[in-house]
Amino acid sequence: MNRQAQAVVLLLLGGAVIRASLTDLHLRYVKEGLRPFLVAAGLLLVAAAVMTLFYELRPLLRRTPAGHDAGHDARGGHDGHDADGSYDGHGHDRDGGHDDGHGHHEPRVGWLLILPVLGLLLVAPPALGSYAAGQAGTAVATRQQPSDYPPLPDGDPVRVAVLDYASRALFDRGTSIGDRRVQLTGFVTTGPDGRPLLARMVLSCCAADGRPVKLGLTGAAPDGLADDTWIEVTGRYSDRIARDPVNDAEIPYLDVESWRQVPVPRQQYE
Repeated sequence: MNRQAQAVVLLLLGGAVIRASLTDLHLRYVKEGLRPFLVAAGLLLVAAAVMTLFYELRPLLRRTPAGHDAGHDARGGHDGHDADGSYDGHGHDRDGGHDDGHGHHEPRVGWLLILPVLGLLLVAPPALGSYAAGQAGTAVATRQQPSDYPPLPDGDPVRVAVLDYASRALFDRGTSIGDRRVQLTGFVTTGPDGRPLLARMVLSCCAADGRPVKLGLTGAAPDGLADDTWIEVTGRYSDRIARDPVNDAEIPYLDVESWRQVPVPRQQYE
């Protein structure tokens, strides 16, 4: 792979990053707040590729239609060779050396670098879901000291994030929730006992560090739904606690009063 090919691959990669950044595709890889950094990185890649192509093609742009350089050396040189005969005009050194005129070539395995670029351009992988949730322990672990949470916002029911509910339910045992009705949205994943859990993946930075937050469901909990089905549940705090078999962390419960199936949200991560 020569420098021109490397520049083309770099150009494709930068374009793929920009395309993902300007659409919702980037939300399957990173948090929404990182979009400006992705756009900037894509623009830098494109700029580097364009500059590399310009530098590599500049000698060709200076040639005449006859294939010769635009100017000859004042001493009678031809095609950039000195008139003292050090080169014979065919890439051979008259002292016995040989110049192939092509420089060093990188291994052909370098072309494999284009595969992730094509994958980013042509394939839209799904966001982390029930399979990832089943392989990892819940991200919320209890702390020994109580946590001070502000009161829930006004509204009945009040919409809260799965992570927010799980934190309040475990860290201060539902004191900040009280008897308020809450409404949460997440996807269904099957628990170790075969009962459905409500889960949501949380990211620190990108999908590589994604971890699930899991909630057990009691009361009028849904039944018979396939994994990765997105639902909206309304209910109240339950003091029931279970243990995650993956990491032995506590899983809080929600006493469900009603639920409904909803479309997959634009932002699937919390």
